[in-house]
Amino acid sequence: MKLTNPVLPGFNADPSMIRVGDTYYIANSTFEWFPGVRLHESKDLVHWKLLPSPLSTTTLLDMNGNPASGGIWAPDLSYADGKFWLVYTDVKVTEGAFKDMTNYLTTAEEITGPWSDPIRLNGVGFDASLFHDQNGRKYLVQQTWDHREYRHPFDGITLTEFDTDTMKLDPKTARTIYRGTDVKLVEGPHLYQKDGYYYLFAAQGGTVFTHQEVVARSKTLAADSFETEPDGPFITNFDTPDFEIQKQGHGALVETPGGEWYYASLMARPWNHDTESAYDPRGWSTLGRETSIQKVEWDDQGWPRVVGGHGGQVEVEAPKDAIETDAPLTHSRHDEFDQDTLDTDWNTLRVPFTPHTGSFGDGQLKLIGHLSLTSNFDVSMIASRWQAFNFDAETKVKFDPFTYQQMAGLTNFYNDKHWSWIFITWDEKKGHVIEVAENNRGNYTSYLKDDAIKIPAGVDYVWFKTKVRKQSYTYEYSFDGETWHEVPVTLDAAVLSDDYVLQTYGGFFTGAFVGLAAVDYSGYDEVATFDYFDYKELGE
Repeated sequence: MKLTNPVLPGFNADPSMIRVGDTYYIANSTFEWFPGVRLHESKDLVHWKLLPSPLSTTTLLDMNGNPASGGIWAPDLSYADGKFWLVYTDVKVTEGAFKDMTNYLTTAEEITGPWSDPIRLNGVGFDASLFHDQNGRKYLVQQTWDHREYRHPFDGITLTEFDTDTMKLDPKTARTIYRGTDVKLVEGPHLYQKDGYYYLFAAQGGTVFTHQEVVARSKTLAADSFETEPDGPFITNFDTPDFEIQKQGHGALVETPGGEWYYASLMARPWNHDTESAYDPRGWSTLGRETSIQKVEWDDQGWPRVVGGHGGQVEVEAPKDAIETDAPLTHSRHDEFDQDTLDTDWNTLRVPFTPHTGSFGDGQLKLIGHLSLTSNFDVSMIASRWQAFNFDAETKVKFDPFTYQQMAGLTNFYNDKHWSWIFITWDEKKGHVIEVAENNRGNYTSYLKDDAIKIPAGVDYVWFKTKVRKQSYTYEYSFDGETWHEVPVTLDAAVLSDDYVLQTYGGFFTGAFVGLAAVDYSGYDEVATFDYFDYKELGE
């Protein structure tokens, strides 16, 4: 059996992988999307089942007003003392000199919860992980942030002892154990023990095409005691520009029951327009940062090496003791909204779905229109990740607007500054109409304007479809669900990529989503009714 990378396609960044018995778990960053922390489980490292997210209440996570790509950065999942430990960061500022954040800890006896009320740890830096030493002591290991403009903002890896009696950190024990190499931007630390050494895995180079993972080791946890792996880095794609996998680094190590080793890492699969060089720009990552798994062997000096070289492989041998896991091979799905809970593939922005947002069940999703899709507050939208380069998504919607300030439809969305949609709205001359609009770097464009498509009298429902074809995407509409009409607007998918957003904004960490939304910034709470949602992945 072989695994094919990415093992978790679409936005599944910063994997924290562990094994408990014969089961592997991966926790991923979710940033401003709710619920917080995405969890998967597997017994073979090949097939992964999506689990309920642990941060599903505002007691555990309240991101109202968080900036795009704030929120949950690099959660750390571990297992010790008969329970799961989850450390997570809620980042409130992403741009400028400061990274205001709080690190929290929650625990659960079962991976499905319930999870304890959060314990506030500190705000020293992000990417915090909890290390359970074999001697019984526990430490928080984290990137350290320095706001001073005359210093580099990434100020090494700090280790602080955690007291399990008080469930608090002891700041007097804090010390810098590793400062990284000249590549800088050292972050994402995880500590392990093997053969008398402490091994520190850490990311460097920023989570872009210069990204890499380095390994350092020490026989103690003393300040500045860690020695960097020679002939490194451990993994990078900076010098493999022709490889389909890019940006690997920032991940976690796991040992199988049979003594094999694997490393889970973030990765990306950029593509280029036909008119571009494949090297500059290196590409556009519309699926965001995904999760790869590489096999690891230890050399005769006791250093870990990626099998196949530090660029990694697309196909990797699965563990010899893998237990085949039953999980879907495609992420295609159909939702009739007939359940009393939202499917786990759905996400909302910053806060949970509540009666203020709308309702679902009995075959309908009702969204109450609130603020625009440019807002960091009170957005009525549910969305799920793009998990393939080519897919169709469609819905059926009923909406009765009486002002152009009311809109509802189908959206492709990256963040509040980068999105588009096809929607029903109201026009002074034509009444109910269909429009297509795009927000690109915060600049809003209505594509149809006076040519907005009039909805015939007596038509209650309109069907909307988007066709995403890797480099571009389009929208279609129907008045009967059978005869479809393409809107003559082709949009550049690159606008919904990490790499495009990075050109103007520091928060570029998520990936493209497709979803359903309602807006009523007039404040009259007009309701949109959606009958179903269908997402169908197509071949490459």
